[in-house]
Amino acid sequence: AARDRPVPAPALAGQLRRAAQVPAELDDEGWDLVVTVGTDAPQVAAAVAPAAETAADAGHQVILQVSRFPWGDDPAGWLKEVALAADEAGFAGLALMDHLIQIPQVGRAWDPIPEPFTTLGLLAGLGTGLRLGPLCTPVTFRPGGVIAKAVATLDVLSGGRAFVGIGAGWFGREHDVHGLPFPGPRERLDELERAIEIMRALWAPGTKAYSGTRARLPETTSYPRPAGRPEIVVGGSGDRSLRIAAELGDACNLRTDLDLDERLAVFDKHRDRTGRDVAVTVLDLPIVGRDRDDVWRRVERARGNAPAAAYARKHHAATAEQTAARYRELFARGVRTIFVAVQDLASPDDVRALAPIAAP
Repeated sequence: AARDRPVPAPALAGQLRRAAQVPAELDDEGWDLVVTVGTDAPQVAAAVAPAAETAADAGHQVILQVSRFPWGDDPAGWLKEVALAADEAGFAGLALMDHLIQIPQVGRAWDPIPEPFTTLGLLAGLGTGLRLGPLCTPVTFRPGGVIAKAVATLDVLSGGRAFVGIGAGWFGREHDVHGLPFPGPRERLDELERAIEIMRALWAPGTKAYSGTRARLPETTSYPRPAGRPEIVVGGSGDRSLRIAAELGDACNLRTDLDLDERLAVFDKHRDRTGRDVAVTVLDLPIVGRDRDDVWRRVERARGNAPAAAYARKHHAATAEQTAARYRELFARGVRTIFVAVQDLASPDDVRALAPIAAP
């Protein structure tokens, strides 16, 4: 009756008669749960948290990536203190690498590197405001449906603060050691596309069957659903990775120590073609010191056989204040999120010293 074009009386009368018959028929239809909604009952959807904004909707952010774990005799204590220090310093989030063996660019193969979702679950209970997620999880470790479950669980436990960096994987050795297949690049990138499609299907409302471009699911029953809207950050600098990010991701992730301008130009072409609002994020691997002398001491410790000047240029060796100025320039160029992984980070005090770059 409240409509501007009311339902004709005979049709409305027929609907009411049919509605009265339905409850008696439901018992024989095999439903797991029947929810009866009356005029004085809350809508079922009200129990679902509203979608949280993604980083593409939020302002500029700097997220700390922890790559090394010199935790001594108290792994959980060290991890908690580092996360609390990151929150105190003003970082927007904390990311963990997802590798089964420590990569040679960071440390020795026998250095500890924890499984990220287990570790992030620990950090989710600290009561910080940090966004939490892996950067990046390879689709060769877990099928897309398992990644969807892990991220949804992390999002619920953290109150809607999860994101997921995802890529095709690149480190063959860790697959061999752990008995995992490591197919060629084309197959891995195919699986990356499929995984993203499955994740979105399993996070969508309802449990209906799904039939998409790359995946078919007989149903999409996967609970809990995310509390918010986890951002999908597609890692990789190759042309196809950038195309996948533009077509399917919420953000791409590029490294600042590669040819950033050229890769950004390639991504912009893909993004313009799709017309989607996909954010640009970068992974920065800087050498950061207190002053000029401390910067060069850190360069000398880290450079190995590389020439000092070349190593310093590649890793943007600078003070925290100079690094913050460089981050402002990256933001001005359209970067929305910077993931920063300081190579010699070893303690909560090292994290606090990065406060000038946490919110530049």
